[in-house]
Amino acid sequence: MEDILQAVERILQDKPLASIQWFVLSQSWLGKTYGEMAEASGYGDNYIKEVGSQLWQDLSVALGKRVTKKNLHLALKKHLQDKIGDQENQSQQKFGKESSIEIFPDFFSASKIEFPSGPIPLGSPVYINRPPLEELVCNEILHPGCLIRIKAPRKMGKSSLLNRMIAYAREQGYQIVYLDFQEADEDVFASLDKFLRWFCVNVSRQLNLLPCIDDFWDTEMGSKVSCKIYFEAYLLQYIDHSPVVLALNEVHRVFEHPNIAQDFLPMLRCWHEQAKQDQIWQKLRMVVVHTTEIYIPLNLNQSPFNVGITITLPPFTLNQVQYLALRYGLHCAADSEGAKRLVPLQTMLGGHPYLVSLALYHLCQKQITLEVLLETASTPVGIYSQHLRELLTLLQKEPELMSAMQQVIATYEKVELDAIAAYKLESMGLVKLNGNQAHAMCELYRLYFSQQLGKHLGY
Repeated sequence: MEDILQAVERILQDKPLASIQWFVLSQSWLGKTYGEMAEASGYGDNYIKEVGSQLWQDLSVALGKRVTKKNLHLALKKHLQDKIGDQENQSQQKFGKESSIEIFPDFFSASKIEFPSGPIPLGSPVYINRPPLEELVCNEILHPGCLIRIKAPRKMGKSSLLNRMIAYAREQGYQIVYLDFQEADEDVFASLDKFLRWFCVNVSRQLNLLPCIDDFWDTEMGSKVSCKIYFEAYLLQYIDHSPVVLALNEVHRVFEHPNIAQDFLPMLRCWHEQAKQDQIWQKLRMVVVHTTEIYIPLNLNQSPFNVGITITLPPFTLNQVQYLALRYGLHCAADSEGAKRLVPLQTMLGGHPYLVSLALYHLCQKQITLEVLLETASTPVGIYSQHLRELLTLLQKEPELMSAMQQVIATYEKVELDAIAAYKLESMGLVKLNGNQAHAMCELYRLYFSQQLGKHLGY
């Protein structure tokens, strides 16, 4: 099947397959119906049929012969045979009969799979859709003056989803402004005025406009009003008619500075509401990405987190883990028995995207078995040792978080935590929250921190 997938990539070299197209192609090859695909993926029947129809049309154009779901096997196998014949003839002519060449190198070979680190690149076959989230954010960004919030703990896929939404917005001809608050120096947060000036300068430069802050800044009117005037009378006036997507990543960094957050966040809400009555503000579409709920008090009528649309990234389901395993070339996961083999991995990792991807990466290298991986997962010799040490180091910097995490791992029941400690642990991805009640994100974290925090606390 890898040869087939690789062949399609070569055939459609000018049109890389999206992840949903990979899914429809591989499932069609296995003889699945559109209804079965819809049930497995979470997409609607009609959408799956549309994806399939477009895929067969693209293949038909590329191959110069009609390709349908029914004749897929025949059409692609014939193409492979023709290619092999052509290349064998060329090889014999150039090197003689003893020469051998690799016609279709395995797309999933260990040397070609990148180590899981950072956002998943656009077009990567190991990006897994979590319907209907991708479709939802792409549809919402089309609405004038929209405000989208993407919330999830660390390493759950926020930036990967954001990058796909940005790519979609670019396809619509929108201008993009991307700000990552982790890049801001600490002294930027010294005062609201300094922060908003930094904010405006960065937006100006990304829109290819000369920053002219002082021409619009009025100390008597205050920093927030000055910032609004700068956007309204300068930035949004001097760009063309295309919308601007203002993507704000790692906004939880602002939460750490209450003197900034208590003014900046209500300002974003004010801009969103301004778009309902002012056409110029409808050009602005805002996306706010953060790891946890805000843990400083805001008036409900000022918070940007109870307006607009909220996207919360869930962990992977077992079906999604199985599908990702196939993307990594683990063919043992192709049937129902293969899915059963992945249940212990799902139980250990709770469907956490990064942890699952790291496991599948190591398994596809064939240097460790699933049984050994699970047995050593929480130990210093396991594949997660560096990741777990990094989390432990973060906890050790804040004794109150150490204490809170110890309460969480002491029981399988949910425990009530201090609000700020709960939100910070959620931001780190260590716990799931229901209000202020917390329980461990996954069994891996429970096992590891039961050992490490027990040592730290002298148990």
